[in-house]
Amino acid sequence: MPSFAEIFGTRPILADGAMGTVLNSRGVLISRCFDELNLTDPSLILAVHEEYLQAGAEILETNTFGANRFRLGKYGLGGKVAEINAAGVRIARQAVERLLARQAGTAWVSGTIGPLGVRLEPLGKTGLDEARLAFIEQIRALAAAGVDMLTIETMPALNEAREALLAAHEAAPGLPVVAMVTVDDESNCLDGSSAAHAAALLTEWGADAVGVNCSTGPASVLTAIEKMRAATTLPLAAMPNAGMPRAIEGRNIYLISPEYMASFARKAILAGAQIVGGCCGTTPHHIRIMRTAVRALDAQEQVAHGDAVVEIVRETPPVPLAERSRLGALLAQGTFVNMAEIVPPRGIDCSREIDGARMLALHGVHAINVPDSPSASARISAQTLCIQIQQHTATETVLHYTCRDRNVLRIQSDLLGASSIGLRNILCLTGDPPRQGTYQDATAVYDVDSIGLVNMARRLNHGLDVGSNAIGASTNFAIGVSAHPGAPDMEHELRRFKYKVEAGAEYVITQPVFDLRLLEDFLASIEGYRIPVIAGILPLTSLRNAEFLKNDLRVSMPEEMMLRMAQADTPEAAGKEGILIAQEMLAAVRPYVQGVQVTVPEGRYAAAAEVLTGTPIAAQIAQV
Repeated sequence: MPSFAEIFGTRPILADGAMGTVLNSRGVLISRCFDELNLTDPSLILAVHEEYLQAGAEILETNTFGANRFRLGKYGLGGKVAEINAAGVRIARQAVERLLARQAGTAWVSGTIGPLGVRLEPLGKTGLDEARLAFIEQIRALAAAGVDMLTIETMPALNEAREALLAAHEAAPGLPVVAMVTVDDESNCLDGSSAAHAAALLTEWGADAVGVNCSTGPASVLTAIEKMRAATTLPLAAMPNAGMPRAIEGRNIYLISPEYMASFARKAILAGAQIVGGCCGTTPHHIRIMRTAVRALDAQEQVAHGDAVVEIVRETPPVPLAERSRLGALLAQGTFVNMAEIVPPRGIDCSREIDGARMLALHGVHAINVPDSPSASARISAQTLCIQIQQHTATETVLHYTCRDRNVLRIQSDLLGASSIGLRNILCLTGDPPRQGTYQDATAVYDVDSIGLVNMARRLNHGLDVGSNAIGASTNFAIGVSAHPGAPDMEHELRRFKYKVEAGAEYVITQPVFDLRLLEDFLASIEGYRIPVIAGILPLTSLRNAEFLKNDLRVSMPEEMMLRMAQADTPEAAGKEGILIAQEMLAAVRPYVQGVQVTVPEGRYAAAAEVLTGTPIAAQIAQV
């Protein structure tokens, strides 16, 4: 039998169908690790393979879809990657050898590689380098066991598909590789990429064949294949689910008939697919009926591939930081930056906050920071207050944006909207958990954390969404992050800060600083990945306020400051002492940082201005 590489593009080839569907129909619970059955029940896996071969399948996929370190680790099997993959290849090869002995027929054994089952950067904490190593480990085991080819399938995002392809080139450079993505009902990849864009990139990254599997069913896969055909001259593979499952009496039932799948196979081949097969819901009976359709077209002249190739969209880099915003220009020029934080109101009237921003601007504040539902409380949106401040005062704002309440789609929509209405400065934050706020039954989303959010903002700044699709222009954000110089676990804090910088952070605003020594230690620790640092300054309002910060929020508070606040015998005296301490701290940090942010204590805007100017400011705003 010729090698698979020798017949790529010469005739239609029928692959097998689902493994999990058949196993589930035979009593294997869906909560079971199917890959482990290669070791614990190899005869069952062998029987399924043989049924697909009897039905006419020419490509037999190994039972190794989830046999990577991450997925196996959930079952306590992370150390058996090589053993489980090798067993999967051995069983599939045994089925092929039995077919050869009985019928003088044969088939190719393809090592199956599915997604890792974890979120990768920028959306998750697993690095792309970690993902590639996991793929290399699995592919190396498959290649060593003697597969004829590799099938990378059901890839939800192109960044993960890329790591799998690069791993295949490194671990098994001589093996043909089929790379398939999964698409939604609009025939787009799950990261938002178009099918044509996916085909073009997979081609560029060195796949030998590209295609679509799983997905919502034959219709969406067929549409995606038609779009891919215009984007690549490589052979195409199409292996859809038998529709979407429906729950009937506690079981997931796939209702698409074998005849409909056979009709799909004919249409897919005429649309340019060379490899057809099935995914979830398909059985040996589906493959048997599809075999008839494939054989009927085998001798027919295939549709010409054509020469049209979709151009891969390139990024649109942002303008230099100095040109993105006034804040960006000040940071780029090395001008000391004065900021103040104004919390959004609980109601819909922003007049007090707008008047406060106007007064602060008159006293040297360059930008107003607006928190996003601080302490997980329900307030008017930060974006709304930002745009009102900019419209009514011509003062630039910094939008605090948290991941807590939004999924990936909402985050991208919000950031695109913010850019379109003229908000150019963002502070990327993870966000306080809802249980810390006034609505403790509220739920959180956390599709990404602050590191992933910075990654998303950087990609938007380069004219690309999370799926690497062009958005037409750069969002041109000046991207900021937060840091806590006095964090209880400084090793963890520094590691996360480094990740933020590597992800694209361009300036950092610290938590309020009361202990200069901690700030100095922090600055020394980040010397290798330093970005402009804006120190947080918070005027204390009372001894109780100081005790809350020290004991409840774990803010480092020198005993000297606690004593000074304790000696203030009236609320007015405590407020003045808090301002004096803040002024002293501002003077102390000034030689070390590129700016300060003064948090407005309980809406006392005059107090914040007094901290910045060093002189008493007549209260121009009603005090709380």
